Amino acid sequence: MPHVLILGGHGKIAQHLTPLLLRAAHTVTSVIRADDQAPTIRGLAPADSRGTLNVLIRSLEDVTSQDRAQAILSEVKPDAVVFSAGAGGKGVADRPRTSCAPPPQRPRLQNSSSSRTSPRAAREPAWWDAAAWADAQKVNTTLAAYYDAKVAADEVLYEAGSARQDFAAVSLRPGTLTEGDVGGIEFGRTGGAKGEVSRRTVAEVTARLVDAEGLKTSWIDLLDGQDNIDEAVKRVVKEGVDVAEGEPVYDKVRKA
Repeated sequence: MPHVLILGGHGKIAQHLTPLLLRAAHTVTSVIRADDQAPTIRGLAPADSRGTLNVLIRSLEDVTSQDRAQAILSEVKPDAVVFSAGAGGKGVADRPRTSCAPPPQRPRLQNSSSSRTSPRAAREPAWWDAAAWADAQKVNTTLAAYYDAKVAADEVLYEAGSARQDFAAVSLRPGTLTEGDVGGIEFGRTGGAKGEVSRRTVAEVTARLVDAEGLKTSWIDLLDGQDNIDEAVKRVVKEGVDVAEGEPVYDKVRKA
């Protein structure tokens, strides 16, 4: 089974994701920033784990170049990377820019879990109505510099992933995060940017994407909804759903 590298392993979503991957017999290397976080991470291994859990102490704040990012990848040699770190809207807007260097040579999948509810679209997505578009524009005025930085990081990842056939760069874009239980989802092209989804649900969806065959570089939106998680993920992957459609970066990579 794939070796999964989780960047930001102490985060809430990452802590829900880790036991799911271990139960699925994955090797998981969880990157955390401090020694005192290690007992929490090691305690995530479930009694029925069929995988192996490794803990790596590295501060992502210090990963300021492609060489430093590559050093971690060369050490771990992952098949998949889940980026689940974030400033939570705090700190400088340059954090997301710095942390998203172009993808390395080895991993098949990089999954960027972005707690961002609104795309910076150049035009209204065809699957939204006027009210959904208005909501998105309103959200874009909140923490504007932070959201712009998140979009810029997603765009770098999208361009790099689109340039390769052996790499799927996926930005999973959940709505407002909650502490609720796992539930049904609205996945892919959602009815708008406004909505909630539980962190546990985000973790479940991420675990499915790690194992998905045929996954392609894409942006995928996620909200609470009525659809079964397994069925929704299979449908979105099979149909190649990509909500980057309508964004400048979507047009750019297709003209290249």
